[in-house]
Amino acid sequence: MTAANEPATRPRVNLFRVLKTFGPLLFLVVLMAVFALVNPNFLNPTNLFNVLRQISITGLIALGMTFVILTAGIDLSVGSLVALSGMVAAIVFKGGAANTLSLGGAAAGGYGWFAALLAALAVGTLCGAIQGLAITRLKVPPFVVTLGGLTIFRGLTLTLSNGGPISGFDASMRWFGAGLIGPVPVPVIIFAVAAILCHVVLRYTRYGRAVYAVGGNAEAARLSGLKVDAILVSVYLIVGFFCGLAAFVLSARLNSAEAVAGIGYELTVISAVVIGGTSLFGGVGTVGGTVIGAALIGVLVNGLVLNNVSSYTQQVVIGLILILAVAFDRWLKARAR
Repeated sequence: MTAANEPATRPRVNLFRVLKTFGPLLFLVVLMAVFALVNPNFLNPTNLFNVLRQISITGLIALGMTFVILTAGIDLSVGSLVALSGMVAAIVFKGGAANTLSLGGAAAGGYGWFAALLAALAVGTLCGAIQGLAITRLKVPPFVVTLGGLTIFRGLTLTLSNGGPISGFDASMRWFGAGLIGPVPVPVIIFAVAAILCHVVLRYTRYGRAVYAVGGNAEAARLSGLKVDAILVSVYLIVGFFCGLAAFVLSARLNSAEAVAGIGYELTVISAVVIGGTSLFGGVGTVGGTVIGAALIGVLVNGLVLNNVSSYTQQVVIGLILILAVAFDRWLKARAR
C-alpha cells in the first residue's frame, strides 16, 4: 500500500453518529451558557447545588427507568409509587399515621430512620416486582399494567394517610434530604453513587448485557438461552427499588410525606431517559446519557424559574422537548446508517 493511498483508507468521521453520542451533552452546555448570559445568578454556586439537589430525586428514578426502557418497556406508575413508599416510610418512622401535620420530631413508638428506609425500599421493590410479574405472567402490556399501578398506588397512599400529609421527622432522617458532606448535598452524593453502580452493572456485567439483549430482540435472547421473563421482572423490581429510595430522600428533604408527592414525575423521568439517548424501542442507551438528560431537564426548569416563566409553561416546554428528542433520535438513526 502506497502512502498516496493511505488517506483514502482512513475511516471517515460520521457526523450524525457523533451528534447522536454527544448531542445531549452539547445541548446541556449550550443551555447553561444561554441561561448564564440571560441571568448571571444562574452560575451562583448556591443555585448550581440547588439544581443538583433537585435533579437527584428524579434522577434516582430515572436510573431505574433506564433499565426498563432498555427492555422496550415503560413504567407510568413511578410518581404514585414514590408517594406510597414515602407514606409508608413516614408511618414507620412516626410509629403510626396519627401524627398528621405534627412538625415536631419523631413520636414515641416510632422506629427510626433506618426502619423507615427499609420500609420504603421494601414497598417500592415489592410493587415493582408485582408489576413485572403481571406483565410477564398475565401477558399484559407494560403501558396498561403500570397505568393501572399509577391509580392503585395513589389510591393506597390516600387510604393510608386519609388524604393528609405526615410531617415532622427528627434530624437523623432530615439529614438524608437536607444534609451536607462538605459543600455537597447528601442527595447528590446518593444519586452519584447509585449512577456509578448502575453504570458498572449495565456496562460490565452479564446481567447488563442480558438487559440490552432483551431490549434489542427478546425472541433472539430467548432462543440464545436467556430467561427473558426473569429479566423483565427484574427491571421493574429495580425501578421500584429506586422509587423507594427516592421517596425516602424526598420525604427527608421536605420533612413531610404527602399523598400528592410525585405527581408529574412520570413525564420528567421518561423525558430524562429519552433525552439522554435511551431508545423507547429498547436495546440502546447508557446511564451516563440518563444523568445528562436529568441534568438537562433540571437546568431547563431552573433557568425558566429564574427568568420568571410560569410552571404551566414549563410543562409545555418539557413536553415539546420530549417529542423533539424522540424525533431527533429517529432522524439521527436513519442518517447514521
